[in-house]
Amino acid sequence: MVLVTGGTGLVGAHLLLHLIENGENVRAIYRTQKSISKTKSVFDFYKKSDLFEKINWLEADILDVPSLEDAFIDITQVYHCAALISFDPKDEEKLRKTNIEGTANIVNFSIAKEIEKFCFISSIAALGDIAPHETYITEETDWNPEKPHSDYAISKYGAEMEVWRGQQEGLKVIIVNPGVILGPPQMMTIFEQGSSEIYQKVSKGLSFYTLGSTGFITVDDVAKTTFELMKSDIQNERFTLIADNIVFRDILNTVADALKVKKPHIHAKPFFMNMLWTADALFSTLFFRKRSITKATAKASYSKNLYSNEKIKTALGTVFIDVHHYIKKQI
Repeated sequence: MVLVTGGTGLVGAHLLLHLIENGENVRAIYRTQKSISKTKSVFDFYKKSDLFEKINWLEADILDVPSLEDAFIDITQVYHCAALISFDPKDEEKLRKTNIEGTANIVNFSIAKEIEKFCFISSIAALGDIAPHETYITEETDWNPEKPHSDYAISKYGAEMEVWRGQQEGLKVIIVNPGVILGPPQMMTIFEQGSSEIYQKVSKGLSFYTLGSTGFITVDDVAKTTFELMKSDIQNERFTLIADNIVFRDILNTVADALKVKKPHIHAKPFFMNMLWTADALFSTLFFRKRSITKATAKASYSKNLYSNEKIKTALGTVFIDVHHYIKKQI
């Protein structure tokens, strides 16, 4: 049997669907009964409601060690998708506890229960820092602790260290580092993070765009490629998962066209973005509200990072879905 953590999130839900479609016997853990409805919505969206009934749901929490004991009964493989995603500095402690300590717990159980293979869904945020002579960030790019990183990036990097610790103790592991994961726009009200934020902001009439860039990938490709890696003989490797490096303005324009709304038309330059996050920090403190833009997200919006997907293409011959086509097709 396969265990999936984070099965009520965008990636986890799509992974559950892909696993069941491929004949896997699956158990998924959940924290609240209400959260399971998100996963059911994914199965309903793809008209696969009958497959949803095949999931063996079990209430557990990656931070509650005793609850995980039953979750690991008869498990042979683990897909660890559960994570907290936040770029708000106020969430630093929660990020470290959930993403690092939670991963350590899952790794420890996997070692103790002699799991055959373990997959960790990480992020390109945990990849290294490009050197002046380099063009693309790869799986081999060195992480520079002297450079600034978001709390989220640090927590995912720390989680990867727990996975590599498990590998040193005999656990066979795979780490995947997806870029910005895009799901169907229709799911923007179901899942609040990641691509849903992009869709929601554009649908509400986002006026500003930036010319930074990063790697993007569809959730379908993340689920499919991760499954293929786990079924392969490949082990103790990490893989960057992106379909392409895309300028934020171009993604926003594609989303606007798909949703039939006005495209963002004002170029928000770095100076403006830095003013924006500073003002947001002030208002957040004064009015006790959650941050809508932080120093990390502001910097990311104009940073021009390029990621290489050559390793996964060489390993599996992967052909990724065109992101722009995917967004338009889903509407």
